[in-house]
Amino acid sequence: MTKILTDKLLLSSDFYSVQGEGFSIGVPSYFIRLGNCNLTCGMSRLFTNQLLKDKNLEDGEIFEGDLQKEGKATWTCDSTSQWLYRGENKDFDYLIDRWKEEGIYEDIMSGLIHLIWTGGEPTLPKHQEAICNFIEYATEEYSSFYNEIETNGTIYIDDPLFHKLDQINCSPKLSNSGMTEKQRIKPEAINRIIEHDNYQFKFVISNEDDIKEIFRDFIEPFNIPLQKVCCMPGLDDQSNFHERTQFVLEMSKKYKFVGLTRLHISAWDKTLNV
Repeated sequence: MTKILTDKLLLSSDFYSVQGEGFSIGVPSYFIRLGNCNLTCGMSRLFTNQLLKDKNLEDGEIFEGDLQKEGKATWTCDSTSQWLYRGENKDFDYLIDRWKEEGIYEDIMSGLIHLIWTGGEPTLPKHQEAICNFIEYATEEYSSFYNEIETNGTIYIDDPLFHKLDQINCSPKLSNSGMTEKQRIKPEAINRIIEHDNYQFKFVISNEDDIKEIFRDFIEPFNIPLQKVCCMPGLDDQSNFHERTQFVLEMSKKYKFVGLTRLHISAWDKTLNV
């Protein structure tokens, strides 16, 4: 994996789109995907290390990891080809210049267009420091961003970044990720998120057992209000979009969480959302 520097941003990709998930669905947003992750959903560490060594994944390639093939996970991280080894450290001015070229600089600086910090895992400690340094650099003269962060909820968010975030979108991983309970449930990190004024816990569900696990492992032990929980359908292709969305909405009525559809099918459709 590429080394994270705190005076630059380790960018895998960045683009202007629309938020396609969670409570901000439909909001014009600029996505900043940072490299590296502390989890390897659908894959063992040995398998991931081999991918890193081979570097033969196509950009955006969807594949089955070894844990998924062995039936120990039901899915594999669909952004692996980006965060694993495609990150490149970019000067802070890179993003600012991009926004000016696209004619969206003022709208971003005013908060009309949200910034979505995603990954990989953007709360890795050095990423946290780099994000803070970038925000302070970019907003030194005037104005401020609307900062959303997408996190798996396994790393404690330190004060400097915590107080710069306008919204925390936490997507905890369930057992179907193939990650162990110790790897994917970190009480200190989850409780920290709940301290924020504006947060959500976002889950992708495929069946009712997923919902029972969400209640058992997250909602009940951490006393997460159901108004702060949203669930969306797990989708493999366009053909089951309506059926899966209807399932989520029926489960929403039954369990009283917020049920949402998704604005996208492909995780690599950059006209909508990653």
